[in-house]
Amino acid sequence: MRHFEHHSEENYLKALYKLSSKQVKKVNNIALAKTLDLNPATVLEMVRKLASRNDIEVHADKSIALTEKGKKKALLTIRKHRLWEVFLVEKLNYQWNEVHDLAEQLEHIESDDLINRLEAFLEFPSFDPHGDPIPDKKGKIKYSAAIPLSEGQIGKMYEIIRLDDTDDQFLKLLSKLQIQLKTKVKLLEQNSFDNSLLVSIQKKEVILSEKIATNLLVSTLE
Repeated sequence: MRHFEHHSEENYLKALYKLSSKQVKKVNNIALAKTLDLNPATVLEMVRKLASRNDIEVHADKSIALTEKGKKKALLTIRKHRLWEVFLVEKLNYQWNEVHDLAEQLEHIESDDLINRLEAFLEFPSFDPHGDPIPDKKGKIKYSAAIPLSEGQIGKMYEIIRLDDTDDQFLKLLSKLQIQLKTKVKLLEQNSFDNSLLVSIQKKEVILSEKIATNLLVSTLE
C-alpha cells in the first residue's frame, strides 16, 4: 500500500511544481484537483498529509506552495520522467507522443543508481524529447530563454526549442504539420480576426491557430 501512496505523493508534488512554474495565480485544492482529475475531498486529504511532512505549505488564503524539500522531491521525479522519455524515444524508437504514460510509470522506480546509470548511458542529455530541461542530480534545473511563437515579430525567423503542451493529440498534430524541435519557422502574417499566423516552414506556407502558436516556445535566429 505504501508503494502506491508514494506514487501518489510524487504525482501531487510534481503537479504542484508544474502549476507554480506556469505562474497560476492561485494554486489551491481546486486547481490541484482539476490538474490531477481527482475529487477535491481526496486532494484535501493528501494536502494535509504533505503539509504534515513539510513538503508543502498551506497559506491563510488556502493557496498551496512547495517547500524547498517538496520542490526538490518534485524535481527529482521530473528528472526521472524526462530521462525515461529520452530513453524511450532515442533507444526504443517510440514517437514523442507515445512516451508520456510509460514515463509516468517508470518515474516511480526508487533507485538513484539506476537513474544515474541511465543518464550516463544516454550521454547526459540536457533536454527531453519535448524540449523540457532535465534537472540534475541535485534537482537543479535551467530553462533556456524562450517566447511563445504567438508573441514573435512578423518577418523574423525562429527556432522551436520547447513545447508548452505535450498532449498526445497536440503532438500528433505537430507531426502531421512536420513540426518538431529545432524546426525553423518564419512569421509572415498575423490575422487580426483570430490571431492565427501564416508562417513558412521548410519553404512551405502553413497557417497556425493562436492555440498552436502559443504552445510553441521559440528562440530568435535573427
